[in-house]
Amino acid sequence: MYFDVPATGMYITVFIIILLAMSIRILREYERGVVFTLGRFTGIKGPGLIILIPYVQQMVRVDLRTIVLDVPTQDVISHDNVSVHVNAVVYFRVIDAEKAIIQVEDFYSATSQLAQTTLRSVLGGHELDEMLAEREKLNADIQEILDKQTDAWGIKISNVEIKHIDLDESMIRAIAKQAEAERQRRAKVINSKGELEASKNLLEASEILSKNDLGIQLRYLQTMSDISSDKTNTIVFPFPAEFSKFFKAP
Repeated sequence: MYFDVPATGMYITVFIIILLAMSIRILREYERGVVFTLGRFTGIKGPGLIILIPYVQQMVRVDLRTIVLDVPTQDVISHDNVSVHVNAVVYFRVIDAEKAIIQVEDFYSATSQLAQTTLRSVLGGHELDEMLAEREKLNADIQEILDKQTDAWGIKISNVEIKHIDLDESMIRAIAKQAEAERQRRAKVINSKGELEASKNLLEASEILSKNDLGIQLRYLQTMSDISSDKTNTIVFPFPAEFSKFFKAP
């Protein structure tokens, strides 16, 4: 059995289905929708099922998850005029979807450009030794500056990490020479301290032995015993002057 459906009714049905398809939006748990009605901001929607008025309302999706931004390698001139290549990674997320869409054209690109310029300006104010030794402090300084600048965009900078600091080959050799010289300096200082402590101990020992002649004799015999253990040594026994007459030739 067939039903004759008028063409007009079929067109209306198709039109309604299209309107419903255009009106329904589904947002995930980590997404929010910034809704504009006739071009004006009217609220934040989501997550879940969202109904929009076609051609009257538009919605922009915003991801609230943490975004990992890889900052490209930057050429930095340190405060002591050393050229280095530095790259970093920035972790941030949107905490205010309204500001992220309305206050800045593209918050991802804007954050990336700001991170690059901040990385160059902060590291350029420090010497090379500080870059290598105080990386945690530099990370905190960059994060603080970025977080303050992006607060107006509804963005929270959660962490900044400097990944690599690459040096020229000539600078690497210079640093190696500097490290070697520093190790030699420390070795000399340690050796001089050892000599100083040894001299103090010898002085105390001589003062103790000088108080008793038997002590000097015992120390003398102990030294001779230590020398006699090596058969290659020639031992000379000193005698007092009064005993020299016993060794005169006949």
